[in-house]
Amino acid sequence: MAARSRPGRAAAGPAPARAAGRIGKPALALGLSQCLSLCLSLGVCAQAMEPLPDAALSAVRGRDGVSFDLSGFAMSGDVRMRYTTANGASIYKEKLSASRSDSSSAFADPYKLDIVSGAAGLADVIQLAFPVNALGEQKWQLAYDWGVNADGMALNNGSVAIRDLAWYGGGLQFSTPQGYDGIAFGVGLRMDIGQLAFRPNGRADTGEQMALSGIRIGAVDADGNITSRPWQLADVAAQPGVLNALNDDSGPRLHIGIGWPDARNGSGMAPAGGLQIDNIAFTSPGKPVVDLGSSRIGAIEIQYLDIKFRR
Repeated sequence: MAARSRPGRAAAGPAPARAAGRIGKPALALGLSQCLSLCLSLGVCAQAMEPLPDAALSAVRGRDGVSFDLSGFAMSGDVRMRYTTANGASIYKEKLSASRSDSSSAFADPYKLDIVSGAAGLADVIQLAFPVNALGEQKWQLAYDWGVNADGMALNNGSVAIRDLAWYGGGLQFSTPQGYDGIAFGVGLRMDIGQLAFRPNGRADTGEQMALSGIRIGAVDADGNITSRPWQLADVAAQPGVLNALNDDSGPRLHIGIGWPDARNGSGMAPAGGLQIDNIAFTSPGKPVVDLGSSRIGAIEIQYLDIKFRR
């Protein structure tokens, strides 16, 4: 992974070359003279400087963000991530592998990380913008294994394999929630997936699987057609999402939610998105492929979402 700041500042020039030979007393005397001149200059500048009040300091905003490109990114390993409930039941994911094809020109279309001003009266926002990826060159290949241990049974449920996943713009936002603890978030999504496959006998065994091919998610037009624009599932100001822990009679619970549309910082209406799947098929050894055809939802709106995980 490579990273760089954005926009670039002018680089300092090369250090002046030193004259060959030994440095003698005349050179040392000249150096002291230069130091005295510099100190006098700094003293004059210091007299002209004035204290900057806190209000002025708080108004200072930097103009540089960070751009980074995942050129040549690839990873794999045997790490297992497990979530265990209070009664001992658990679910795990393991052996994650991920790789990304590269753009034809490095840093031509990077990820961009910025801190931007929030809406009036709200905290600043950490914003991660995904590459526009107009040519579709940046595609991800992902796979992982998963399993469940519950009710006295330990089950290895096989693998999930994702082929040719491409993001086209959109991104993530993070900020301070309004009036409660946790993390406020926003999500904009325009995504294509070549195939999402569930394989009970492992990621390499395509002879038995459920496969969803040609998946598209994004904003829609008035006729319900998916456009090139991201679908804004949540926005830290107009319709904030939240991730936090809530306490009730049974103790703390992980909570994920998306609030009602806020007309103070937006239109007061939830953005519409669409989901399209070109083909859904089941494959089993020695049996004909069960082809369920395509599926399409022309308009989806998240008016409110409230998920609390049971202990």
